[in-house]
Amino acid sequence: MTDKYRTAYPGKVDEAFIGKDIMLAGWVENIRDHGGVIFVDLRDETGVMQLVSNDDSIFNGLSKESTITIKGMVRKRDEDDYNPNISTGTIEVLISTLKILGKAVNVLPFDIKISHEVNEELRLKYRYLDLRNKKVHDNIVFRSTLLKFLRNKMDQLKFTEVQTPIISASSPEGARDFLIPSRKYKGKFYALPQAPQIYKQLLMVSGFDRYYQIAPCFRDEDGRSDRSLEFYQLDFEMSFATEEDVYQIGEEIFYDTFKTLGEKEVSPRPFRRISYKESMLKYGTDKPDLRNPLEIIDISSIFTESEFKPFRGSTVRAIKIDGIADRSNSWFNGIVDYASSIGMPGIGYVTYLEDGTFKGPIDKFLTAEERTNMIKVAKLTANSVLFFIASRDEKIAVKQAGMIRTFLGNKLELIDKNKFEFCIINDFPMYELNDDGKFDFSHNPFSMPKGGMDALNNDEIENIIAYQYDFVCNGYEMASGAVRNHDIEIMKRVFAIAGYSEEEVKERFKSLYTAFQYGVPPHAGMAPGIDRMEMLLRDEPNLREVQAFPVSVSGIDQLMGSPCEVSEEQLREIHLKVR
Repeated sequence: MTDKYRTAYPGKVDEAFIGKDIMLAGWVENIRDHGGVIFVDLRDETGVMQLVSNDDSIFNGLSKESTITIKGMVRKRDEDDYNPNISTGTIEVLISTLKILGKAVNVLPFDIKISHEVNEELRLKYRYLDLRNKKVHDNIVFRSTLLKFLRNKMDQLKFTEVQTPIISASSPEGARDFLIPSRKYKGKFYALPQAPQIYKQLLMVSGFDRYYQIAPCFRDEDGRSDRSLEFYQLDFEMSFATEEDVYQIGEEIFYDTFKTLGEKEVSPRPFRRISYKESMLKYGTDKPDLRNPLEIIDISSIFTESEFKPFRGSTVRAIKIDGIADRSNSWFNGIVDYASSIGMPGIGYVTYLEDGTFKGPIDKFLTAEERTNMIKVAKLTANSVLFFIASRDEKIAVKQAGMIRTFLGNKLELIDKNKFEFCIINDFPMYELNDDGKFDFSHNPFSMPKGGMDALNNDEIENIIAYQYDFVCNGYEMASGAVRNHDIEIMKRVFAIAGYSEEEVKERFKSLYTAFQYGVPPHAGMAPGIDRMEMLLRDEPNLREVQAFPVSVSGIDQLMGSPCEVSEEQLREIHLKVR
């Protein structure tokens, strides 16, 4: 180590240094004047060391968060002055010389120690200060540990790391592309990759058996807690592989990572497998939180001819909860208020009493036959409460039922916060109707349809299932993957159903279209989201807490000032005009 600024690190000095002269460097965390005796807390990445001096002249001009280097002797603290909250709490350094290396302004934007509690926009504007906070800093250090673990795991599994291009072509993969106008080729554009989808398939065509990379991905989407404009995923693909092969690799990666780096119970392998259809019915979402034991029941058939107009001919979902009949009216009113906040006209519910009768706001609208059928279908027992979610639009009923399920699980404190509960959602529909009444891809357009060409030619389009799967944990989509389409004829047919002509396919996916004519292995893969993995492992509320320099939830980079205006000259160079 150079001795220009330090011969030791503040957090690494221990009682073995007592009586020795050392040099330390770091940031001034705190300055305390105790009537002629000055104490300074010196901080760096390794920890904190207390400095002390009786000569206040050496502190002239010193301010909190300035960087300094000092020389001094390590000595034992008085026992009454021990600080059990830091590793160096039994020692201190008596300063002989102090030099200010980088002076900080006297008034800081916020207190570094509690920066994680400050308004996020302000934190991101001064992110370099926010990152000095130990909690925030440790998240970034943990990310390094996570990446190292994942790379070692992929090496053990015999995967080859390959980097694919960042500047690429636009591709329909479910979100808006970030486009880059070309200076050299007027009117043409590059795109940042939403994922290395086509490149990894081309690597399989190229003869690589197992590929992976820590891949940056870019999607021009509205931000939310678990989604950002830029994120990273552990992208991997395997030749001559089946859906089951990917499941086994994915389970090993997730289980070993969360078991080794996490501090919660991890669901055992193999993870539970749930079809998309079952997941939407039972949980109202394709990313269910299985820590919540509540399940949704479809009771639409009971009310097909009901005299109660909101139920008659509607999609009716129900959630049964046992043993809560004695809750107060205000408790139930809280659920009604939440239902109203998510666009429901309210929420109906009935209580099944010990004498076999019902009570509740909508009981008077139900027939004896409907009550009997509810007891049977919902398996009601004494003091069960049945909540109803109904809508003429099935999609709305499904979504709202899922939201009510989550709300009730939290309200009743049914969710075990000390578990990582994984599952695999599979059998996604290949297509969905868009707002124009035409079929579009519901997931990855490069997935292989189950049944191949026969399914594409013979099945109703809405019934075509894709070899598409997601790994889910605690209500978050952790990875998405698929068995890929490797047949040029099936590829043409798949895109034709979504409205693409063969010429469009040939033009937009020229590389795959051509490569698929030179011998393609069946291949499959997936891409675990690294930011979401760390978000769960660190028990953080959003992705921005685990990224070094994130944009805000509104998509603004408070630190660098982007997006920003550019000069007219720059626009002319790339043949653009702002309208």
